[in-house]
Formats: sequence, C-alpha cells, structure tokens
Amino acid sequence: MHVRSSPREYSRYNTTYMNTQSLVELKGIGEKIATQLQAMGLRTVYDLVWNFPRAYDDYSNVVPIAQITPGKVTIRAKLSSGVSRYSRKGLHMTQVLATDPTGSVTILWFNQPYRLTSIEQGTEYYISGEFSLKATRLSITNPSIEKIDAKKNHTAKIVPIYRESKQISSRQLRVFIEQALNKYVCSESLPLWLVEHYRLIPLKTALQELHFPTDAEHLDAAKRRIAFEEVLALVLASELNRLENQKLTAKSVAFKQDAAQAFVAELPFTLSDDQKRAIWSIYKDIEQTTPMNRLLEGDVGSGKTVIAAMAALMVVEAGYQVAIMAPTEILARQHYKTLQNVLQYGKHAELVHMLIGALTPKQKTAVQEKIKNGSAGIIVGTQALLSPKVAFHDLGLVVIDEQHRFGVEQRRLLQERLGYMPHILTMTATPIPRTLALTVYGELDVSQIKTKPKGRKPITTELFPSEARVEVYRRVATQLEQGRQAYVVCPLITDSDTLAVRSAETIYQELQKTYLKGRKIALLHGKMKPIEKEQIMQQYLNGESEVLVSTTVIEVGVDVPNATVMVIEGAERFGLAQLHQLRGRVGRSDLNSFCYVITTTNDAPGKRLRAFTTSQDGFKLAELDLELRGPGALYGLRQSGELDLKIARLSDLTLIAEVREAAKLCIKKNENMIQYPQLQKHIKKAQIITHFN
Repeated sequence: MHVRSSPREYSRYNTTYMNTQSLVELKGIGEKIATQLQAMGLRTVYDLVWNFPRAYDDYSNVVPIAQITPGKVTIRAKLSSGVSRYSRKGLHMTQVLATDPTGSVTILWFNQPYRLTSIEQGTEYYISGEFSLKATRLSITNPSIEKIDAKKNHTAKIVPIYRESKQISSRQLRVFIEQALNKYVCSESLPLWLVEHYRLIPLKTALQELHFPTDAEHLDAAKRRIAFEEVLALVLASELNRLENQKLTAKSVAFKQDAAQAFVAELPFTLSDDQKRAIWSIYKDIEQTTPMNRLLEGDVGSGKTVIAAMAALMVVEAGYQVAIMAPTEILARQHYKTLQNVLQYGKHAELVHMLIGALTPKQKTAVQEKIKNGSAGIIVGTQALLSPKVAFHDLGLVVIDEQHRFGVEQRRLLQERLGYMPHILTMTATPIPRTLALTVYGELDVSQIKTKPKGRKPITTELFPSEARVEVYRRVATQLEQGRQAYVVCPLITDSDTLAVRSAETIYQELQKTYLKGRKIALLHGKMKPIEKEQIMQQYLNGESEVLVSTTVIEVGVDVPNATVMVIEGAERFGLAQLHQLRGRVGRSDLNSFCYVITTTNDAPGKRLRAFTTSQDGFKLAELDLELRGPGALYGLRQSGELDLKIARLSDLTLIAEVREAAKLCIKKNENMIQYPQLQKHIKKAQIITHFN
C-alpha cells in the first residue's frame, strides 16, 4: 500500500484539495468579518466547508402548542408579553409568552438578558427546546428560536448549530457556509470500489447534507460517510505502523525456563493468571527478531512492575541490556528500589543501576561507563536515557512507564543510533477501551492485568455536596490522628473569575486556617519548577508532610502506602478515567482507604460521578468515559497532535468493525493513496499520533 508522494505529485491536487479561496470572496464577508472568522480558525473556503455543526435543532416536526408534551418540542408561535428579572437565587430570567391558534406556553431563558431586546413581539418564530417543569411552572426552557422567513431555507428544517464567537453567530455561519459549498471543488477522497462496497454516499453529498440536511435519514448517511473516512485514516495509520515495525530487526531473546521458574518460585507472592498470561506473551514476543511492540495495561496496583522485572530478567540472562524509563526522577527512584527488591529473587539485583539528573557528575560518569561496557544490565531513568550521551553496550529491551512522548521520531532516532530496534514494552495504569485499542493503538499488541494483588482492599468511595465539606475534613483529620496521610486534589491552581471551583491555593490556605489547622500541609502544582516538585513529593513520601494539596500533577505519582485518604474537590471538572487514576493514589497497602468526592454544588450528581462512586473497575469506567468525553480528552491525544475526529465516535463498534475490514482490503489491494491526497494527509498525521507512548 502506497502512502508517500513527491511534492510534485501532491501539488497536482493542492488547489482542488485545499480550496484556498479567501473568505473575502464570499458575499457579506469584508476584512473585518474575515479577521473575526480567522480568530475562529476559519481562513479559507475549505475551512468553512469542513467546519461541521456541533449540534442540530430539529425544526421539521412542528406541533401545535395544545399537543406538546414534556421533552424536546418545536412549535410555531408568536412571542409577546416579555419580562426580565432576577430570581431569589440570583439567576437572571427572561420570560415571554408564545401563542398559536391552539393555546399559549411560557418561554423561559436563564442568564440570557439580551433575549428580551432581540425578539420582535407579534412576529412568528419556530421555537425548539425542552418542555418541562422549571421555576414552579411548565415552560420551554432555553430554546433556540428562528424567525420565520419564507426567503430563507433555515426554518422548518433540521438546522445546524455551529460553535460561535462573540462576533460571529451560528446564523451568520450558515449563510457563509452555504456560499462556500457552492464554491468548493470536491474530489472523492476514497476509492470508488470502497464507497460502493460499503454503500457510502459521495463525499460532496455528505458535506451538503451535514450542513443542510434534507431529513434525519440523509443526515445519518452523511455522518456515516465522514465517520467512516475518519476512522479509516486511523486504522490504516496503525496498520502501516505495524507493517513498518515488522520490517525492522531486533535481538532474539531465548526463553530460559529454569531462570523463569526459579524467579517465580522465590517470589513472596503468587502471580495472578493475568500476570502469567502477560509475561508468557512477552516471552514469546522477544524470542522473535521482529521488535516487540506490546502495551501492558493494568489498573493501579495490579502488579505491572513484576512483569517488567521478569521481562528484564530474561533479557539480561541473554546478555543484553534493559532501559526502564519513568516520567519523573522520583518515579525512576521508586522503580529502581522496587526492581532491586524484586530482582533479588533472580539474583540480578546488582545489575540494576539508576541514571538521573540528581546524581553528581562523578556518579553519572560511573554509571555511564557501566552502561557502555555492559556491566550495567538494567538501567532505570527518565527519557534522558535515550540521549546521545548514553552509549549502550547492547540494548535489547526498552520499558516505558506512562510515557506519552516516545513516538515515531524517538523510534527513528533509536534505530539510527543502534542499527537495530530494541523490543518495546509500554506500561500504563490507564485502561484503554477496546475500540480505542482497535483503532488508535491498533499497531500494539495488548496485554491486560485486571486482577489486583491479594490483600488489597476496595477503596471506600463517597460523594459529598459542597455543604458537607466540614464532614469530609473531619474524617480526614481522624485518619491523620491515626498516623495516616491524605491527598487533596483540586482542578485549578488559582481561583478563576469564570469557574466557581476552589483552587489548590485557596484550599491550601483554608485548610491551614480551619479544618486541619496545626497539621503539616504541603502544596504542589504544575507551575512549580521540576526540582521543587520533586522535593515536595519526596518530603511527602518520607512522611515529612501529612497532607498534600495538589492539582492532577500527582495523577501518575509515587507509591505512598501510608496515604489512605483522597479528597477530590470540584469533582465534576474531572473525567472518569482521571478520577479513577486519582483514587488509585491511595489503597496501596492493606490499610482501609477512602476517596471523598466533593462537588461544587448541592445538585444531584450526574451519570459520571454516580458511576465513579459505584464501580472500581477501571476498564468499565474507561469505556464509559470514552462514550461521554471522547478519546482526545482521555488519553493526551490532543496534546500529541489532535485526533481531530469531527463526526466519528470511537465507541461505535459496528462502524469500527466495518472500517477494519475495509483497511485490510485496502492493504491487500495495495491501494495507491497518492490518488486520494486528503485521506493520505490524514493517514500521515495519524501515523504520528497513533503511538500510545
């Protein structure tokens, strides 16, 4: 399958593909509006056409007021009798009356004071919103409204709603996009055989229907067409990465059954079935001369490190070296100590060395020399281990713990330096939903450890409204009196003018003066210098501080068995996967542990928080989080290059199954993607970001 093209080949498609006409060529767009659109990321006709709606208002099913029932409704009515006031709770309320020949209904907007001056009394509107009991009366709350105009095609239909700015409204965007669609030069971006085989509508039709749907059926077909292509780019990227990896050469590590059995026999615990399956898969992988590219995922405290140790043991037994990389130096120190303890059972503890920035120049030089001459068999550090200053004698395996910056470029540099590719084992405590593993990380072989070590107790998780904060910190104080430690995590470092959540700095000061006065409290956040963060975490690990007030910088943190309480302030600001990761900072011993979740309001908790308090299954929570929030927010993919999925949902198993089949057919047919520059561009981009690391 061909994906590369020369600049000359690509330029043939450039004009058609990019559609780079300036927006000032469109009617109604002068330099001022063009600047405002540019601030929204909209610079060309292409940008407008591919700026898909964030939602739709269905004005097509209009019912008389007399027939409306609770739920989503659309009516055609005149607006009159407006009033604007503040409620007792301080909410601004705009109230008008909607009337049609069959009756009247109250229309209610909260915190939208401009509504009263913007509507024209006595004029007919299409009104679409939720009809329910609000403010002690049945009303249509916060509806979208559209003035009836026979000359426009934006009413009595399914109307697209776009992301707006203060200057540019959704209605304006609809006018501009309608023009852009007429100018847009659209070439089919998928092979015709694939379009026909999977009964996809043409790209041009899909774009038209996404912006101006004929009806719900046509809109669904348009979404399926675009979603199919988005997922296809991801799956093809993963498959191409896998094929490229298979062309590389690695060191073959022979399996030594006696060494493995002797190691396991001396462990002070019994390996779980999941652990046994995981290590056996790794042993089979590293026997090959094709580089292993395996992801080992397991909940916090599930025993991934012992698997890494067993893999390292086999590699050093074969005479090769192992590099184990952690995100921070403090975690590198923790891995160093853990591996020394574990590998004493394999009689290889003396081969474990650590190379981190905190070492003296003399210490660094000594370790680097041992790495160079091969006497250092297992080297623990950060990503700096892969710098040109570190010369490995014979590197056979790289273990990456929770790293998100080791991708295509790092692999290329490693290959160039060594002349071959070492086996790669990535470990994560963030469970990856099945659909994400099939698409974004499809190039990886995956092993899962779902069972926790024996003796670990469930973490008692409780949800509290903001008014119950006193009770939460009373319970924290009780744990501190027993010699335990606690975390308090906040969503912000400093207070915000727009978000009503307590910041880490505010909570830190408040706890010192009130609930936990006299206790040793430390503050940690991302704006601190790395060395300062390391010192604060080390002091907490040493028991020099009792309470650590922090942002999510401790989400992937050190193992503090004495920490038994996690308090999460402003919990609704966090995703499910993030909440679960935070909860995993406690419960690292046989002590009873607690997670107290505080919301910013006294309202009933939503689906996400209810799920968190009732389940401690990280894999189930990850699946739900993907459904609720999408992949970008969950797995750092936004930061690493944007998945940029506009339509596709990676929780759609049916779609993913179809696309995986289509990708295999493309590869089997050796499809030349040079003919489809848009898809080719998306594949190349996805190849960079579809590495878990």
